[in-house]
Amino acid sequence: MSVQWDGSPPDPAGRGRVDGGVRTDDAVRPEDGPGRLPAPRPGGRAEARRAARDRAVPVRPGRGGTGEGGRTAARAGRRDAPREPRADGRGGSGGSGRRTAARSPERAGRGGARRLIAWSVAGVLVVLAGAGGAVYYKLNGNLRSFDADAIAPDRPPESAADAHGHRPVNLLLIGSDSRAGKNSDLGGGDEDGARSDTTILLHVYADHRHAVGISIPRDALVTVPRCKLPNGKWTREQPGQMFNSAFSVGNSESGNPACTLNTVERLTGIRVDHTIEVNFEGFAAMTGAVGGVDVCLPNDIHEGNINPNLGRKGKVVLAKGRQRVSGQQALDYVRLRHGIGDDSDVGRMKRQQAFLSSLLAKIKSKGLSPGTLLPLADAATRSMTVDPGLDSAAKLVDFALTLKSIDLHEVKFLTTPWRYSGSRIDLVHPAVDTLWRTLQADRTIDGQDATGQQDAAGAPTAEPTPSPTPSAEPTPAVGADGAPIRVTVYNATNAAGLAARAAETLRAARVTVAGTSSRGTARATTTVEYGTGQRAAAEKVAALFPGAAVAPGQAAGISLRLGRDYAAGGSPSPTATGPAGAPAPLPTEVVNEARSGDDDICSNVSYG
Repeated sequence: MSVQWDGSPPDPAGRGRVDGGVRTDDAVRPEDGPGRLPAPRPGGRAEARRAARDRAVPVRPGRGGTGEGGRTAARAGRRDAPREPRADGRGGSGGSGRRTAARSPERAGRGGARRLIAWSVAGVLVVLAGAGGAVYYKLNGNLRSFDADAIAPDRPPESAADAHGHRPVNLLLIGSDSRAGKNSDLGGGDEDGARSDTTILLHVYADHRHAVGISIPRDALVTVPRCKLPNGKWTREQPGQMFNSAFSVGNSESGNPACTLNTVERLTGIRVDHTIEVNFEGFAAMTGAVGGVDVCLPNDIHEGNINPNLGRKGKVVLAKGRQRVSGQQALDYVRLRHGIGDDSDVGRMKRQQAFLSSLLAKIKSKGLSPGTLLPLADAATRSMTVDPGLDSAAKLVDFALTLKSIDLHEVKFLTTPWRYSGSRIDLVHPAVDTLWRTLQADRTIDGQDATGQQDAAGAPTAEPTPSPTPSAEPTPAVGADGAPIRVTVYNATNAAGLAARAAETLRAARVTVAGTSSRGTARATTTVEYGTGQRAAAEKVAALFPGAAVAPGQAAGISLRLGRDYAAGGSPSPTATGPAGAPAPLPTEVVNEARSGDDDICSNVSYG
């Protein structure tokens, strides 16, 4: 395209402007020569000005010229000619228009390219920011959270902070077997309602470098406390129930994760900080989002093992040995119960622990960053329910990023100490009580401080705390009103010696024992009853007896009524535990059964 400053009226094609602006002309005449501006049309003010310039400035010999006075004369004429005002009132051809026309095409090209690149980069950043916002918006739309009012009001206290002000975090992970929506196809059944297929209490230590996941058997017999129904009403406490029945309270298709939370807190005496529940569909999508998870099996698994009602062996679904699974195959692996080991839920929990270890290893290998976590969250949140504290994508990703410093070897998995009770499972006391107290004290399963600082070589030692004089009386435990806590102990079972043993536990915790008695109405669950204004003190007493219920009583003061659950195992030894001291070590067999996050995926994946 050619450019010519012109003051002539527009031609019929619309080229040229009356105001002296730019006229474009794509028809370059041959006489103009390559790269030359076309000569102006004959006649008009432009030709008159040129003739005047030619008369005023002679051509100097030896410099070359043209038929119109040469380039030098033309330049001189442009410098000396008077400026003619433009029709729009701005300067004439000697103004900014002349500078624009005279600018080097290369410089103009470079400037335009730089502006193009700058605007392109800005555009990409805007698009990326918008995409990120869109992802978070989408995740927020996916997430569901349960009502905070469904969490029981009589909760254990929050975990204490360590010397650096950091607190441990307790995360409840629930895998549900709801058949609602697409879950029916993945779950292989059409039962109504939902149950908790997997439940793991993950304790992240205050240093956020260690963690331990405790699998709670779905068949374990526990007390399900009062829980909120979908219609807003609350149930009554139900002792002696299968653990996974808590998730079914209300018989809704989405389940009741808040009731499972309440049950875990009652069972363990540990406050649950966050809850995440994922159903079949969400789990299958998660495994695909990370590109599959490596697992291992000691033998082939057939269709008949996955679905015992099939009536035949069927083809191989999961092959013996190492393999990578995702989607339906991954779901089959973690739900597999038959055709391996003793066909029990205990063996299945071991495979679930192995799977989680492998999943964590896969995620950490990709790097714990928003780029890794967002696609994973996108897959998971399609079928995820969380507590109100994790009810946005930002909260969920931020929480996940706090776990990035945990080393795989420092992630341990184990199952609560257990034993068979017919077709069900009983939790073994006092080992399980010691486990809960170990977590309450933020100590590892081998009894160490998670920070390891107390054993660091060369670490400065604190000044020893002066020991009390022999005549000093221990400070008694007090209630909310500041008065010493006094408890009367009743043995409500046929087992002998329970009241005396419980009294020792109370005295070790600086609780005053008002008296003991073997008289009392027989009951299954240990209960702490309280009179008017004594609830807070009763909760402190109940915390010494994990699993104990708290209820208002008929008499004034506090009564501890021991049930058959206490007779089955009793409480931890008062000489080895107590609020003022570290818990007793866990039994060796419990510690040896623990799985590290970096263990071989083919080890410890079955039972019996």
